[in-house]
Amino acid sequence: MLNNRTIEIAPSILSADFSRLGQQIEAVERGGAAVLHVDVMDGHFVPNITIGLPVVKSLAGATRLPLDAHLMISEPGRYAAQFVAAGAKMVSVHVEADANLHRTLMSIKAGGAQAGVVLNPSTSLGQIEEALKFADYVLVMSVNPGFGGQQFIPESIDKVRRLRQMIDERRLHVRIEIDGGIDRNNIEKVVAAGAEIIVSGTAIFGTPDPEAAVRDLRSATVQWV
Repeated sequence: MLNNRTIEIAPSILSADFSRLGQQIEAVERGGAAVLHVDVMDGHFVPNITIGLPVVKSLAGATRLPLDAHLMISEPGRYAAQFVAAGAKMVSVHVEADANLHRTLMSIKAGGAQAGVVLNPSTSLGQIEEALKFADYVLVMSVNPGFGGQQFIPESIDKVRRLRQMIDERRLHVRIEIDGGIDRNNIEKVVAAGAEIIVSGTAIFGTPDPEAAVRDLRSATVQWV
């Protein structure tokens, strides 16, 4: 069922002003954000380098929001449990990067965090068919990973819809997260398709008022709550 769900807005700090990061996190907290999305990039799996374990640990002590660490890194199984230990409450890894996905998901769960699987835009849902039962959530990338501010890929909506059907047919309690180019113009469509955790960066932190931007995105999902 697509109604009576918990829809959560997860601001992505990749788009935040790091010189005012504390203030911006406080603003999205006031706006009603439920999760703080943290993109971890290694310059290898994706062509950009962002933050690592020390920053995640600092963030965990600076916000009341649960941290959602999205590991865009090679060999995520070597580091996933360390991000849990650093304070992340959700840790997701790319199916394209992990040959031992079950083991990595189990290591995340063993630390007390929720374990997620990530799919790039060109990766088939069939790639996670066997892993789905071991995940707490699936993150559908609606842009190619590595940079903020990219344009939303419309075909992602159908992918979310098909993933929702796959989850429901198996009677699994797996949530769907979506990340990439989400704004006021498309959020209703992705939620209607079955997404429940909505990551948004530029549409929140690229505005003069991140607090109001979060409230605006939340207002667009009221009918599904």
